[in-house]
Amino acid sequence: MSSRQFPAMRMRRMRRDDFSRRMMREHTLTAADLIWPVFVLEGENTRQAVPSMPGVERLSLDLLIEEAREAQALGIPLLALFPVIDTALKSELAEESYNANGLIQRAARALKDAVPELGIMTDVALDPYTSHGQDGILDDDGYVQNDRTVETLIKQALSHAEAGVDIVAPSDMMDGRIGSIREVLEGEGLHNTRIMAYSAKYASRYYGPFRDAVGSASNLGKADKATYQMDPANGDEALHEVAMDLAEGADMVMVKPGMPYLDVVRRVKDEFRVPTYAYQVSGEYAMHMAAFENGWLDADGVMLESLMCFKRAGADGVLTYFAKRAAQLLAK
Repeated sequence: MSSRQFPAMRMRRMRRDDFSRRMMREHTLTAADLIWPVFVLEGENTRQAVPSMPGVERLSLDLLIEEAREAQALGIPLLALFPVIDTALKSELAEESYNANGLIQRAARALKDAVPELGIMTDVALDPYTSHGQDGILDDDGYVQNDRTVETLIKQALSHAEAGVDIVAPSDMMDGRIGSIREVLEGEGLHNTRIMAYSAKYASRYYGPFRDAVGSASNLGKADKATYQMDPANGDEALHEVAMDLAEGADMVMVKPGMPYLDVVRRVKDEFRVPTYAYQVSGEYAMHMAAFENGWLDADGVMLESLMCFKRAGADGVLTYFAKRAAQLLAK
């Protein structure tokens, strides 16, 4: 820290003009920092609004391809795909999750054919596919079985990689799943399939609108995920989770949710110096949109400020439902 004191040092000098503020700006936000989570459903020319996420829609694949082309044109590097699965295909064992001709697998192939330079990331988790809404396979007492679940996650991740997905993103929080998936990918010659691990995923109340979007809220009911997702009170535990995932073969790590956990983002980046991402989750988006729609906050300014905060905290990129709008503003 500087030992200079006022008036020899006037901090406001460098703030006086736009040019000098830009000269000393520590962080920048670009479209390359944005990952766009999107929801895909069956059908053609079909879009469904998500009531708890104003402005977000579930899209059929033909419409999603149009959005993907626009995303690439805006400089967004990566789409994160999330499926809306027909209730009839959900089951106790989530067999549909690794169907080679399932919704996500077909969507990945079609997107890579249509927009080959755009990165595609997929969620590796069972909650969209289970009849009970949990991220794993239950035992007779309703407890999520770790190792049994990992067996299914391996099949799911492999089916995604074989469909051409660039990055698989296990979000389930089962122990050991990163190492198991990496081993299988290596064994199948899929050496360049990257893994973004949801390493510090908290059992947060901010996920409600997302569960509405993928249709798992009604399946989950009043149950929670506290036996496998992290306690929001814990910070040191996140570092253990990240260290384990990196040792098992993760290429990138993620903290989720985002803004309420920026301290965790900072600690992870400082400790490991690896590609670190954060997810500005559905509840964060919904809160912002409620304030914007009521005229309580400046929409564009607050949105970009919120994303810049992730960069300042150490994130290399942000998963955000604002990605398209932010990229449009940054292009101006």
